[in-house]
Amino acid sequence: MHDSRALGRAMALPFGASLGKLPGSVWVLLLLTLAFGASGHGFLSVANLLNVGTQSTILLLIALPMTLIIMTEGLDLSMGAVLTLCGVALAMVMVATGSLMLALAAAFGVGLLFGVLNGALVAGLGIPPFVATLGTLGVAQGLALVVTDGQSVVGIGDAIPLLYSGELLGIPVPLWIAVAFYGLFHWLLYRTRFGAYVFALGGNREALKFAGVRIHRWLVAVYALGGVMAGIAALLLTARMNAGHPTAAMGLEFDAIAAVAVGGTTFDRGNGWLPGTVLGVLAVGVLRNGLNLVGVQSSVQVAAIGLLVLVVLLIESFKGKA
Repeated sequence: MHDSRALGRAMALPFGASLGKLPGSVWVLLLLTLAFGASGHGFLSVANLLNVGTQSTILLLIALPMTLIIMTEGLDLSMGAVLTLCGVALAMVMVATGSLMLALAAAFGVGLLFGVLNGALVAGLGIPPFVATLGTLGVAQGLALVVTDGQSVVGIGDAIPLLYSGELLGIPVPLWIAVAFYGLFHWLLYRTRFGAYVFALGGNREALKFAGVRIHRWLVAVYALGGVMAGIAALLLTARMNAGHPTAAMGLEFDAIAAVAVGGTTFDRGNGWLPGTVLGVLAVGVLRNGLNLVGVQSSVQVAAIGLLVLVVLLIESFKGKA
């Protein structure tokens, strides 16, 4: 697999050789863009490309922490359900109090609670991440349905929706938010002790134990970060939908895992590439947008995303053999 310097190395090689060094996600993204651009449905218009970027911001906000979780040889199947519950909490508190600060505190608090719970189950009790987060997925999904009685929470006012529809220097605000959080995660992963421990948790956990590092605390911190990011993503999702929907983000964790896999992060030995996650998110966003433009139903889109992951993995496999 490639690392964060793959594109840089490719640029230093002769043109023909550098093409072979490009990550599979780059090829797939390029081919998808060309294919949908030739479809004649206005895919390459500036307005639609901005729409793709804006719609992809919510996915990016949960794909970034999902990258770190997978790098620790973990998994978080609950992230979509937790995001939904955070959005419901945000909307309900906003309707009840009219205070944006209290609503944000509720969303972040719910996300942090489930993140810490996931980390405690995985690190403290040694439950496999798949099983632990599958359980918390059910809890979060059930709570979202129970507290709303299965109905959307409306009447949240204008402040939150304006966040999603607003612009700064002609660029949608969600894109600025996504860029800011990517910068934060890039710094965390590649410039801090936290990031070094993330690599080591997946690549050489025994060495951390011998060095006296309390790996359980750091593993809980990784999952807790994922929970907080679910709360932040819930803000954008609620703003986009102008309501808190109890099923709004169900299944979004699948897109996040797919984006991380497409981006080149592997499920073993701490191999991760954060810029690749951005490419994976864009590939998923382009695929969904293009399929919507040509009128493909949502159930087929799920299968298309699964096929996208397989295609990228096949490309990387052929490159590795070559």
